[in-house]
Amino acid sequence: MSAIPVATNVEESRAPSPVSTAAIVPPCTAATPTYGSGCSAKSPEEIEAAAATHQPTLATLVLKDGAMLQGYSFGAEVKSVSGECVFQTGMVGYPESLTDPSYRGQILVLTYPLIGNYGVPSHDVLDPLLKDLPAYFESNQIHIAGLVVGQASAEFSHHLASSSLGDWLKREGVPAIYGVDTRAITKRIREEGVMLGKILFPISVVGASEKPVSSEEDAVAQLPDYQNVAWVDPNAANLVAEVSCTAPKTYSPTPETALKRPDGRTVRIVAVDIGMKYNQIRCFVKRGVELVVVPWDYDFLAEADNIDGLFLSNGPGDPTTITTTIERVKAALELKKFPIFGICLGHQVLALASGAQTEKMKYGNRGQNIPCTDMLTSRCYITSQNHGYAVKAGSLPPTIKELFVNANDGSNEGIYHTDLPYFSVQFHP
Repeated sequence: MSAIPVATNVEESRAPSPVSTAAIVPPCTAATPTYGSGCSAKSPEEIEAAAATHQPTLATLVLKDGAMLQGYSFGAEVKSVSGECVFQTGMVGYPESLTDPSYRGQILVLTYPLIGNYGVPSHDVLDPLLKDLPAYFESNQIHIAGLVVGQASAEFSHHLASSSLGDWLKREGVPAIYGVDTRAITKRIREEGVMLGKILFPISVVGASEKPVSSEEDAVAQLPDYQNVAWVDPNAANLVAEVSCTAPKTYSPTPETALKRPDGRTVRIVAVDIGMKYNQIRCFVKRGVELVVVPWDYDFLAEADNIDGLFLSNGPGDPTTITTTIERVKAALELKKFPIFGICLGHQVLALASGAQTEKMKYGNRGQNIPCTDMLTSRCYITSQNHGYAVKAGSLPPTIKELFVNANDGSNEGIYHTDLPYFSVQFHP
């Protein structure tokens, strides 16, 4: 048996995909359709009895390379969907991940085998500090196109839980399947790279396609009884425009925690929302900062005299699609009036504005335990990440140096300006 080469996480290293057999892989035998209704504690006998009367819909995950894996539906059954299929290795935090705008338009495969066992908290509980934002989510909606897990649990137990994961997905109109070999999907993506995917439902459940979709050279031709949809590459669109706020909004700290300037005014940071998570707002406000969150295309330079710092948030998609933001950040760099800090997509935007280049990674970095080495101290940090693009270290101008490097794949994880207070990190600090 030949050894499998270690996959490097850059687009240029992608080897030609092997010829797929296009065979339909049925649901895993270990994942029996036990997803029933109700959330109260049940005995094994009650769960088994509920399973006998509940027959979940058989859905199919189709990958662009022709692979087809079937599983049981436990989310919304409204229509078939398409998106970019990616995997994430985190063990917990699915409410936060599903509402992270960085996952916009993606079919998310969770590698942890058991998902849903602690349910979903209430969206009606508001953050005591931010007042009008939900306390336990990263945005006001689910952003993924679809969810794929190994085993889903309808029986949940957590003091904050108000519903099951499946019920939440149904309310949000997001499809999800379980009983799929997520390890096989992850291995395929690591070896071949991220690829487009579809989650298809039977026509008997969701109806026929409104627009006929050609499947002459498509593995979906083997599924005539399923509603087909066209392949959709979310990275071809300006996803930031879809998830960014539409108007500026100010979040103020409590008077006793407010951080004051010498003139008595509260320190004000402008945050460019290019897919911002709510927790970033919490982090700033808890530290006494007045945070002004502005849309991705907002002209913050018009208020340069009232800015104490500029923050560039995380976000989805290809950073080169938001040229308006990049040009405004470039102008801010040349202005040299305030510090600038970016994370994730904001890191890539700062690099592009500085004259560097970005590249699409082979399968990206999405997880909660990814090691990054500080190039100034050699200390290694375990970080949370979610991105499919990276800054090309070799393209950095002379005044911009690497601040962090990924200890797994060697990709760039941070930059800093040698003379000015400009820096950024690829991970989520």
